[in-house]
Amino acid sequence: MDAPIVEADPAVRYGDNDESVASSTTSLTESIFDYRRLHGRPYQVSETTEYWAPVDQTQNEAFDLLHNVHLMVSDNKLFLSPIGENPAKVLDVGTGTGVWAIDFAHQYPSTSVIGTDISAIQPTWVPANAKFIIEDCLLEWTFPKNHFDFVHLRALYGCVPDWEALYAGVFDHVRPGGWFEHVEREVKIESDHVKIPNDHVFNEWANLFYTGGEKMGRSFAIAGEHWMKELMEKAGFEDIHERKIKMPMHGWPKDTNLRNAGFLAQLALDQSLDGLSTFLLTQVHGWDHEQAVVFTNKFRKESRKISNYGWIWTTVVNGRKPL
Repeated sequence: MDAPIVEADPAVRYGDNDESVASSTTSLTESIFDYRRLHGRPYQVSETTEYWAPVDQTQNEAFDLLHNVHLMVSDNKLFLSPIGENPAKVLDVGTGTGVWAIDFAHQYPSTSVIGTDISAIQPTWVPANAKFIIEDCLLEWTFPKNHFDFVHLRALYGCVPDWEALYAGVFDHVRPGGWFEHVEREVKIESDHVKIPNDHVFNEWANLFYTGGEKMGRSFAIAGEHWMKELMEKAGFEDIHERKIKMPMHGWPKDTNLRNAGFLAQLALDQSLDGLSTFLLTQVHGWDHEQAVVFTNKFRKESRKISNYGWIWTTVVNGRKPL
């Protein structure tokens, strides 16, 4: 993939700061909703899916941290599509905690912003021009066709059995001339500065997600290669642009902004690791909980090493519906 090598800080040496940047963890709060619970943590169940990450305060805070990391590695922009100054109607599909939709509503106070998700984990205090609806994007949408000026979708890897159908649904609901932007992260940690062996835990982790996604029929590899761009072309969008961004994991970059993004990304990863792995390892791969904990801690130990110079791909693809 074409992307420049992120320059490493020459002051970084092996063994320096090989620990989490988190000084503490956030305590788990009880959900007021009746979710399925695995090892004490709630997981959302809907008509079409059982979401593979927990929906509790610990996990949600980590996802909000990653939202800020996305901004930091994307020129502090909420989106890259040329949507114009006054979009009337915007939809955020799979909004999660709603942080992107809230930020967009603040930035565009005259725009009507809707966020949809299968979980009611969004805050109640939101801008007047934003609202959240519990809706499963894999079922028939309740919105009119040719309705939205801009549809945004981020981090639905491991959730969608038929990406072509989802893209077709987006195409139907974007107005002619409107834009669609899709943002996804990879699950494999790579490096430009050290050789990561095939049997390294980073590759073991990624392969477990890839094969787990295949078992579920919901790929975790959507950000790889140019699949999102090809899906957008097939759906009928035009003026398609693809951008591959390296998201540093830990504070090894020389660039100050990327270093801070890396620290924040490592904090988010460290806080979310148990939640990210539990469902996949125990419910999909059939591991016992103790085995999953040992493997996750092995991955955590390596992810805390600044000397791995790790990063992951983030893919951003956008396209316009023809007039």
